[in-house]
Amino acid sequence: MRQMVFALTAVAALAAGVAYTAAASAQAEGEAAPVFGIKLPPGYRDWRLISVAHEEGMLNDLRAILGNDVAVTAARNGTRPFPDGTIIARLAWDYAPLAESEKAFGHHQSYVAGTPKNGVQFMVKDSVKYASTGGWGFAQFNDGKAADEAVINTCFGCHAVVEDRDYVFNRYAP
Repeated sequence: MRQMVFALTAVAALAAGVAYTAAASAQAEGEAAPVFGIKLPPGYRDWRLISVAHEEGMLNDLRAILGNDVAVTAARNGTRPFPDGTIIARLAWDYAPLAESEKAFGHHQSYVAGTPKNGVQFMVKDSVKYASTGGWGFAQFNDGKAADEAVINTCFGCHAVVEDRDYVFNRYAP
């Protein structure tokens, strides 16, 4: 019986290690983004929500910030710096007034996500591989294709202003 428990524990530990490795890399086969070599993570649209945001100014969009399990756990616990293996995704849309809401309230009341904007963006934490950019690699994919190097090279400069939060703008929304 004791050997059976040990064997099951060993198998579970191995499976957890494989799952962690897969989650940490979580990158599909396909085109890698320039500069950081990040590939589009499979299943990222099924990740859990970390935060939502409304950007104004030139961006003027609605955003959903998603994270893999490592990211969500760290965000919930307030863990900074984020651990290696963290992957954060940013989805963005323009927004449009909901016609049914206008009928109900007599004015624009509710807005919904419209057309996707600026592709999907990722931050991948690997403190060794991306040491020169605060431990984060950046990527953007437009219609499944990696954005060019000029786009990717702008990421870290913006994120540097939130160095004290490990270069992450969003905050966990409980």
